[in-house]
Amino acid sequence: MLTTKLIHPEIMSALSYCGHGSKILIADGNYPLAEKSGDADKVYLGLTPGLPTVTDVLKAIHSVIEIEKPEVMIPGDGSTPEIFKEFEEELGLPLSGVGRFEYYDLCCEPDVVLAISTGEKRVFANILLTVGCA
Repeated sequence: MLTTKLIHPEIMSALSYCGHGSKILIADGNYPLAEKSGDADKVYLGLTPGLPTVTDVLKAIHSVIEIEKPEVMIPGDGSTPEIFKEFEEELGLPLSGVGRFEYYDLCCEPDVVLAISTGEKRVFANILLTVGCA
């Protein structure tokens, strides 16, 4: 029996193939995962509206891998979504941000190996994680 916070078999399998520099997208329920995550393995976790949250998934993934760089999608109006503070608190790292269409391009690059869709309802609650080394 696994004793880690992360027990999802597809996610654990995909993470085992990641190396330093691989990327993982955790997306909110509004993100067009099928069209904007390239050839990444896709896992759809949305159970009900709002569950699981992106931060729930982030905490589970962060419990089993090192994260080197978090990237977020910046709203066009220049505002800072509240969830960004939660990301920084969990990771202890500053966020790197880009505009919407540049973010979509980043998420379609070949180094994105896993894309996870959640039931998160907050907008701009997407995070692209670069795997670090232990």
